[in-house]
Amino acid sequence: MDLFSNLALGFATAASPWNLLFCLIGVLLGTLIGVLPGIGATATIAMLLPITFQLEPVSSLIMLAGIYYGAQYGGSTTAILINMPGESSSAVTAIDGYQMARKGKAGAALAIAAIGSFFAGTVSTFLVAIFAPPLTSIALQFGAAEYFSLMVVGLVSSIALAHGSIIKALAMVVLGLLLGLVGTDIYSGTPRFTLGIREYADGLNFVAVAVGVFGVAEILRNLESEKTRTAVITKVSGLFPSREELRAIVAPVLRGTAIGSALGILPGGGAILASFASYTVEKRVSQRPEEFGHGAVAGVAGPESANNAGAQTSFIPMLTLGIPANPVMALMIGAMIIQGIVPGPNVATEQPALFWGIIASMWIGNLMLVILNLPLIGLWVKLLTVPYYVLFPIIMAFCSIGVYSVNGNPYDLYAVALFGLLGYGLVKLRCEPAPLLLGFVLGPLLEENLRRAMIISRGDPSVFVTRPISAILLLIAVAVLVVVFLPSVRRKREEVFVEED
Repeated sequence: MDLFSNLALGFATAASPWNLLFCLIGVLLGTLIGVLPGIGATATIAMLLPITFQLEPVSSLIMLAGIYYGAQYGGSTTAILINMPGESSSAVTAIDGYQMARKGKAGAALAIAAIGSFFAGTVSTFLVAIFAPPLTSIALQFGAAEYFSLMVVGLVSSIALAHGSIIKALAMVVLGLLLGLVGTDIYSGTPRFTLGIREYADGLNFVAVAVGVFGVAEILRNLESEKTRTAVITKVSGLFPSREELRAIVAPVLRGTAIGSALGILPGGGAILASFASYTVEKRVSQRPEEFGHGAVAGVAGPESANNAGAQTSFIPMLTLGIPANPVMALMIGAMIIQGIVPGPNVATEQPALFWGIIASMWIGNLMLVILNLPLIGLWVKLLTVPYYVLFPIIMAFCSIGVYSVNGNPYDLYAVALFGLLGYGLVKLRCEPAPLLLGFVLGPLLEENLRRAMIISRGDPSVFVTRPISAILLLIAVAVLVVVFLPSVRRKREEVFVEED
């Protein structure tokens, strides 16, 4: 009965007129940025963080969550219509979705993507509701040593699931940890790495770093490819699959939902991994694998279900443990901290309306997306013709105003410019910035729990291996590192990275 009473509280919170409005704004914005290739949910949420500071915590988090899973829907639109995924997790959808569109089945492909996403979103939302409370109860038993080890596992997993060079991913995590050290030491009160600038005494502004590394860097990168963006499928008709197509998508949707729900919890990019895994599974179990790459409906239904399920279940470690599973969840944690909320298991007990309101809003948001997205296809197609050189200066102006409005600190604007150039340079060097942001968010928490554990144990470092849960977590981290350094795994990572490029 606790589950139903908690869900009732969540739906009562999420269904208030104010929260419904911000859920609608979030999913519409998410769909919009998913439709416009190259901007991405991470960059958009980073750029919109300043706006959310003026909102109630539950409203702001509902809106940010809506942007995230709305982008998963929107990303499939461009993948199907112009063979250019708006989101990384929609890259697989483009393989068969675009071929369906070329055969005059663009409407059916879009509908299949929407149906699969809604079903997966519904199932994974209830999985979040079912598994979040037990995990929260377990997490309440964690001490400083366990939290330190858990964060080590999260950082190591982000390295393991990043693409390309392991050394570069490790370097990004270390750089993020170092950036998190900027500011005043929490125990001694001594300034660290502030370069004598008083405005950095409280540390680097999370919003400035996120907007620079993801927002500005993505804009600079996409300006290079402006000439390659051309809409091919401009007319969409027949927005409902045939009876045969509906029967064909049942099994792929179920499999994709299961795969995405399981892999979404993994740190580093579960939704992306889930869509690729789903496509591979569907091709192997299909009785007609030769159809894949030429318009197979299972090649659309499976990956779209998987990436949306993965997007939903990635909220589980963020809500229960305060550990981000991907850069978007890191931004969500940053938003919670700025709102004065301490991420972790205490959120469920201290602020149940916020905790369950976010979970309930996921289902409401998915319902909104199904109802709104298909009728708005014509609008999304027209938006694909907006030139980047018109769109991006407007975005940059609003970003700068938003970042400055947070603290009224001009150094934050310098930080945006600096980290924008840094992020662009990292892309050129084929370094993923996602581990950097995870390191930056987890760095202060990692340091705090490390020092707290050492103080409690009176300087005895064996506390991390003598406490059973901490020791198990550290063994998992070591095992993951050993696996990713195996020659065969390293070669496979490099091959996947080259293929995606």
